[in-house]
Parts: sequence; C-alpha cells; structure tokens
Amino acid sequence: MTLPTIIQGGMGFGVSDWRLARAVSELGQLGVVSGTALDCVVARKLQAGDPGGHIRRALEHFPIPSIAKRVMDGFYVPGGLKEHQPFREILKHTLEGEREPIELCIIGNFVEIFLAKEGHSNPVGMNYLEKIQIPHLPSIYGAMLADVDVIIMGAGIPLTIPGILDALAQHQPVQYPVNVTAADGKNEIVNLTFDPAFYNEEKLDLPPLKRPHFLPIVSSESLASILIRRATGRVDGFIIEGNVAGGHNAPPRGKMVLSDKNEPIYGERDEPKLSAFRKFELPFWLAGKYGTPEGLKRAQAEGAAGIQVGTAFALCIDSGILPEVRRELVSEAIAGTAHVFTDPQASPTGFPFKVADLAGSLSEKEVYEQRRRICDVGFLRQAYRRANGEIGYRCAAEPVKAYVAKGGREEDTVGRKCLCNALAANIGMGQRLPDGGHEKPLITMGDDLENIGRFCEPGQLDYSAADVIRILLS
Repeated sequence: MTLPTIIQGGMGFGVSDWRLARAVSELGQLGVVSGTALDCVVARKLQAGDPGGHIRRALEHFPIPSIAKRVMDGFYVPGGLKEHQPFREILKHTLEGEREPIELCIIGNFVEIFLAKEGHSNPVGMNYLEKIQIPHLPSIYGAMLADVDVIIMGAGIPLTIPGILDALAQHQPVQYPVNVTAADGKNEIVNLTFDPAFYNEEKLDLPPLKRPHFLPIVSSESLASILIRRATGRVDGFIIEGNVAGGHNAPPRGKMVLSDKNEPIYGERDEPKLSAFRKFELPFWLAGKYGTPEGLKRAQAEGAAGIQVGTAFALCIDSGILPEVRRELVSEAIAGTAHVFTDPQASPTGFPFKVADLAGSLSEKEVYEQRRRICDVGFLRQAYRRANGEIGYRCAAEPVKAYVAKGGREEDTVGRKCLCNALAANIGMGQRLPDGGHEKPLITMGDDLENIGRFCEPGQLDYSAADVIRILLS
C-alpha cells in the first residue's frame, strides 16, 4: 500500500461514515470509517427506510445471502418509521454470542466498507476502539468481507489483532481476550470465540480474503515497543495520538491530577519520544493538533509519513454530523467562542474524553441532569463476574441503583454520560423518546477546533473534505 500523507480520523458513531471515507479516499488519501456501533447504525438506518437505498444496494453484494435476508426482514421498514416511533432495541453483545447482534455486526461493517470503496480503487480503512471488545471479531470479519485495506485500533493494547487478521483472511476460527472484572475486583481474561464457518450456513466456497494492514493508535513509545515485541502478527506502522486529539485520550501517566479547571494535567512523561519511533523503522503518523499545513510540515520534519486529521473532517459537509450542529460549531470557532473541555468523568470507560460546548447538548449541566439514565444500547458495558460465578454487564452511565446493585461503586457513576445514545444523536439517529423528544447529543472535538475557520471561504460555514485536503497539502 502506498503510504498516505493524510489519514482521516475514524470518529464517533457514524461521523466518519462511508460518505466521508469515500470522499477522502477518492482524492488519494486514506479515508477511514468509524467501526463503532455499526450494527446499531445500520439497524436504525434500515428502520428509517434506508434513504437512497444504499444499504440495500450493498446487501445485494453480501456473500452470504441468508444473513442479509434476516437483517432485512428484521429491521427494514419501507418508507421509514413514523416520526415519533422509537427505534427497535437491538440485542446487546454478550460473551455467549447471540446470533442476531453478531450477524447485524457483520452486515454493518460490510455495508460501510463496501459503500466507501464503491466507484474507485483507492484504499479505505476501518477504525475500532479496543475498549469496545466484544463486537471486535464479527466487526473485523464483516469489514474484511468487503475488502477493507487497513485496520486502525486505539484505546487499549490490541496485541492479538494482527494474528486475528491472518486467521480471518482464511475464514478460520479466532479468539479474542476480553477483560472481566472478577468478584474480588481484580481483572481476569475470558477468551471470546468466533468461527466464520458457523455463519456460512449455505456452506459457500468463499475465497481467501485480503489481510489488511494494521495500524495501532498509541500514545507512547513504550506501548509501541510492546506491540512490536508481543503482537501475534505483523504491525505495519503507528498512529501517535497526543492528548489534544478529540474523543478518548490516554490518561496521564501516574496518578491523575486535575487542574483548577477540572481537566487532567499532562506533563513531559506524556509526550511521546519521536526519536524512539524513528528507530522502530516503521512508518508513523502524528495526530492531535497537527491538522494545519504547518502541522503537516512539522510532522514530516520529525520523520512522520504524515498526519491523522479528525476535527477538520468531522465538521466538513461530507461528515455524518447533523448539518445544524456542525455549522454551529464552525460559527463558534470562527467567532473565537468555541470551547473544548477534557472531561475526566464523561466517559463510562474512565478515560478522559474531549467534549465541545454546545447549547442543548449533554455538555450543559442542566441538560445532563434532566436526562433519564438508561442503558438501552450498551456498547460501553463492562463484563464482571457475579458472586455466583456467572458473568454480568454494567455501565457507569446506567441508572445508579442498577449499577450499584451489580457491585459497582456509586462514586464511579458521578458525571458519567451515556455516550452510546449521545453519539447516535449527533448523526440524527438518536432514540425517539415517549415525550416526543429525542436523546440529546454530546459532541467531541479536538483542540484543533480553533483552527477550523481556515477551511471556510469568507462568510461561509460549509466546506468539503476536498477543501481540507487541498489546504493541508498547500
């Protein structure tokens, strides 16, 4: 694969969708689809009537027709649900491996990559969060069925993914180690198994799949070294992400100390040593406030192949974010009033999470406090061992009493926000509520938000992915 200068960030819950990834890839850079919750995304789009018929078009090319038919029969609503009808809840992923969410997961990942690659021959990538562990295996397999070129993964240490890519390319069974909190509070590992043959019920003779390149996202040279030495297969390079990037940030090394603004304090220990990365002799890209022409030149001067850019692409017209939301953020950035806060509590994962101020969103205390806590999507649930030895699931953003009843600590629920529902709302797929409203959004942006105005023509709030690439390469 020719090394791209620009890797488009894999953002959120349908923000980096197939349209954005295709727009970037068609221009010779690496377009990336966000692999987060694609089973929920495809289920809700089908219930919305599949505007444009894109999902149905992709499913005509899905190699296992019986799975495609079950998904269509279960979720497609011709003409779409009525305005206030709620979306059907999908079954949550478990270690036991329910068939419906696994098949929906395979389909969602296939559809997005198929559509992102449609009409051109340039590479397309898929981005996953290691923290969302249980859906990984069917997600990756679905993307590989659509010929994905690059797998990108952050928010953890994905040691087993390279070997999994090797095995799935041959349709072989694979295992993934899932973290389970034991009854004594310690961590244990349970291996999750996925066998592609089980889902090939027609016994079709499927040809070997292409093994995609693997680019883990790391925040330090020590993590990169661990991956090089201990990964189960080939690592093809690194994306080095600093703490000013959007989404989840790596926590500061050592004990977390907060500033007077209640943000985590990062120091020299948290700065990656690029000299060490140069010695690895693998290509690397820098991410986190490098999304300017000057940032690109600075990265290349450090030996980087290029940069990963998220915020600029998240707010372009090709992004999945609702137009009124992105225009409001662009307007605030141009006016100099945009603000991004590194929230140490927002994410149920416990990782710091970048939050952009936006009126009417969960970034406002009043909006957050008025929302009824519910865990009906469940991608950030953590597995734990019950006293009777069975495995249960809990999320620090679920109702407090329910979380505590499952052995969680009440103090861990303070300030936690339901990212699953909020990120779905960011793209217009928020759950419809009984009172006629919708779940509220929560926008994540990197500190590069302050530079967004450079991509707009005077007096304009809209710009395209092509504008971003043109200006970054200027």
